[in-house]
Parts: sequence; C-alpha cells; structure tokens
Amino acid sequence: MRSPHPTLRGWFIGPLNGVSQVFLQRHPGCGAVLLLAIFLGAPSLLPYAVLGTWSAWFIARCLGAAPDDLDAGLYGYNGCLLGLLLGFRLEGEALLPLFIIAAAGLSSLVMRPLLRASRHHDGLPVYTSPFVALGWISLWLAGLLPPPQPDDTPWPQVTLADGGLALLRSFGQVIFLDSHAAGACVLAALALASWRVAAWALLGAGSALLLGMALALPHTAVMGGLFGLNGVLIAIALGQGVRSLPRVLLGVGLGLLLQPGFAALGLPAMTAPFILACWLVLAGGRLLRDSARRTAGNAHALRRARRL
Repeated sequence: MRSPHPTLRGWFIGPLNGVSQVFLQRHPGCGAVLLLAIFLGAPSLLPYAVLGTWSAWFIARCLGAAPDDLDAGLYGYNGCLLGLLLGFRLEGEALLPLFIIAAAGLSSLVMRPLLRASRHHDGLPVYTSPFVALGWISLWLAGLLPPPQPDDTPWPQVTLADGGLALLRSFGQVIFLDSHAAGACVLAALALASWRVAAWALLGAGSALLLGMALALPHTAVMGGLFGLNGVLIAIALGQGVRSLPRVLLGVGLGLLLQPGFAALGLPAMTAPFILACWLVLAGGRLLRDSARRTAGNAHALRRARRL
C-alpha cells in the first residue's frame, strides 16, 4: 500500500511536474528547464512561480488530494501561472506573497471538484480554467481591470527573422516572458519531454502567427507572441497524430477569433482562448460522433425492418 506521506524526492517531483503541466506535460526535467527559462527571461518572477506552484501543491496535499494527481502535477500548474501573473502585475507590493499563496490555495480547492466532474461525468478537460477565473478575480480586486488595449498601428514589412523571433516569443508568453531567448528555452523544455509535442507546439505558434498576419490583427500583439501563446497550447492539447491536424488548425483559428472578444469585454485573454477553443472542438467532435452513431443505428434498424 502506498504511503500517503511523500518522500523527499516527492516534494520536488510533484511541483516540478506541476510546472511542466503548464504545457500539459508530466516531466520533471521539462519543469526544471521551464524554471530555467523564467530565470533567464525574468529572474524576478522565478520566486513567485516557485511559491505559487509549491503552495498549490502543498495545500492540495493538506486537503487530501489523490497522491497520483499530486505526483502528476495536476495541483501545481494553476498555482504556477497565478504566481507568474500576480508577480508580473503586482511586483513590489508588500502583501504579494500572501496574495499568491491565497490564490494558489484557492486554485487547488476548486481543482478537486473540477477534476472529479471531468473524470466521472465524461466532462471536458479542466485545462487552465482555475487560473483564468482566479486571475480575473485577482486583477479585479487589485484594480487592474480593464487591461491596456493593444495598439492598432499599421503593419510594417515583416522579415523572416522577425517571424522567427515572434514564433519564439509565443512560447515565452505562455509563462509571461517577452523574450525570444526564454522562448527558445521553453521550446527546448518541450523537446526534452517529447519531440512530437515540440513539433505540434511549433505548428500551433506558426499557424497563429500566419493567421494573425493574414487577418491584420494588432501588430504588437501578434509579433509579441500574445496570439501565438494560445496557438502553442491548443496544438499541444489537440495534436494526437497526423489525423488530428484539421482539428488543430480549426482550434488555432477559433482561438485567434475568440481572443479579441476578451479585450472588448475589458478582460485580459491570458489562456482563455485556448480553453474555449479546445472545448468547442472537443464538444463538436463528440456531437458529430454521437450523430454518426445514431445515424448508423437508425440505418441498421431500417435494414432489419426491411428484412422482416
């Protein structure tokens, strides 16, 4: 029987997996390299990422979360993102560490029923929904809503090098890093977990970049990777093989179209377009499969009736 008390190794593996779960991976090495990316891109954010991840993991453990879920990092990634968000927007505030601990703890509190519903009622994946909801609430409480609007300056000529840098920024922006060097480190972390995951992520970021340019979306946001970050996550979540390419491209397109709507509502998009786009694609796929099964069943019943 497995002990409910984690070993010394478990105190590190669970939180590191939590960091890697920001990109839907369970790989402590990936998590460690992602922490390195944060250190390289924004050293001041690293303590907040660690505090948020570890607080969420530890509070979930105190609440009696399943050991397998703790080891997998499912109770760490929302805390990590909340730590990064609040550290980025509230840096210098005296009560910031307590604010991060409270937000991370709440993310673990809401994660348990969400995971249960997702698993036992054939629900949709939780993804980063606790982070988005608690992030919006936290920013509202701090008086930081609505966010600044992106500029609408005309698009200049974009070179291949500009596109490559924007592609890398898409990876960094998932964890609030506006740096192509940090983005390259994030891509290396994903490749360490799985080269297939890294390839899907590149496809998602590239598709979002090209679509953003084709639709003439705000130049600064597109080239800064703010649209590509959701493309990265959508492609990782939906990319399961060559046959899933159409739904990945559909998901990236939906995410791109949904993102400006949050600005219109006075909300920062963060990873909300990723969540909604994946939910729409997955729910639509289920409806199509159910419809196909019903059609096949009706056709079978009709053939039986004719034989009678």
